[in-house]
Amino acid sequence: MTTAPTDILWTRAFVLLCIVQFLGYAQHFVLQPTLPIYVTHLGATPFVVGLVMASFAATSMILRPLVGYWSDRWSEAGVMIAGLLIQGASVLLCYLPFVGTTMLANGCRGIGWASVNSGGYALLAQSAPAARRGEASGYYSGAQGAATILLPALALWIIDAPLGGFQVVFAVSITIAVSGAALGLLLRERGVNLARQQRNQRNALAGPWWREIVRIPDKDILLASSLLLALQVSWPALAGFLVLYARQLGIEHFAWYYVASGGASLIARPLLGQLSDKIGRGAAIAAGFILEAAAFCVVVNATTLTGMIVSGVLYSTGSSMGTAATLALALEHANPERRGQVIATYSMAYPLSAGLGSLLAGSAIQLAGYTWMFIFFATLNLPGLWVTWKNRASLR
Repeated sequence: MTTAPTDILWTRAFVLLCIVQFLGYAQHFVLQPTLPIYVTHLGATPFVVGLVMASFAATSMILRPLVGYWSDRWSEAGVMIAGLLIQGASVLLCYLPFVGTTMLANGCRGIGWASVNSGGYALLAQSAPAARRGEASGYYSGAQGAATILLPALALWIIDAPLGGFQVVFAVSITIAVSGAALGLLLRERGVNLARQQRNQRNALAGPWWREIVRIPDKDILLASSLLLALQVSWPALAGFLVLYARQLGIEHFAWYYVASGGASLIARPLLGQLSDKIGRGAAIAAGFILEAAAFCVVVNATTLTGMIVSGVLYSTGSSMGTAATLALALEHANPERRGQVIATYSMAYPLSAGLGSLLAGSAIQLAGYTWMFIFFATLNLPGLWVTWKNRASLR
């Protein structure tokens, strides 16, 4: 029996989309361990590091509904390409060695991040076959997560290299962003966007732009977004602060942590996305919360690189399973006429969790130290697990 065309996942457009998203996330992850070290190098405290990281999340979250609106009304690929260019241009401000300019750069970078994700998710919703949305979400998020394998490690190696340093990392991040934007032009040339007639008809039926962006999405999207927030709020504790904790403990060669956890994420996302199609979204999300909590329990007792890597693999696996399931849930309930805006609303949970998590982690370290911060974030998985259980009927 041959596969129906509507069930084909690996189209040229889907492959191009995954590559562009990989480059967009590569630009982000090469800066993820760099900026906390750079800001502390400039004399800032962990709390200020949290503020700098939160500035990125704030702009990304606030502008997502507007960016999603333009994704629907103008061009999904165009919005994504513009976001990549903004990401690259904003890093130029980091060459000015001041905490304030670094915070401004990170805030501008958040605008580009909102565009890259909103446009990308809208394109994914168009190209993913209905019966394979979990699998498509897994491969898509796997392409994004693949950047965590080598890019953070590469950044740390460049910082410590004889001919390296922070400025070289910034140059690498700009090059990656521009390369992604150039490749994204192929998506426009291949006609990935909606047909002009369909878009014009949808624009004619739309109300004022300000009314469109404040429309409340349905409860299923809000549920998916809330669960994503609960899954991702603990991510900054590991992504932004674990490298500082490892340096405090004197752990060397920490770059291998990113290689191991990123590799686990790359392998896990497609497989676990397929699994969520079979076992149901609720079971996959619950497993994600449990694995994330276990990861923090491990890192509290870890004093070696091996212990850190075990924690990273557990967290990556849990996060991969949970986020792929919530994305598939959002795709299933997104109104095709407002797909870009609805998915942008869902993805607001990413910057919100990044900003909230960064502030909570920085404040907890300042008040009680790293150990209690990790314990605190382990307990934050319990409310998400409870919400998953309460909504188990709609998540099957």
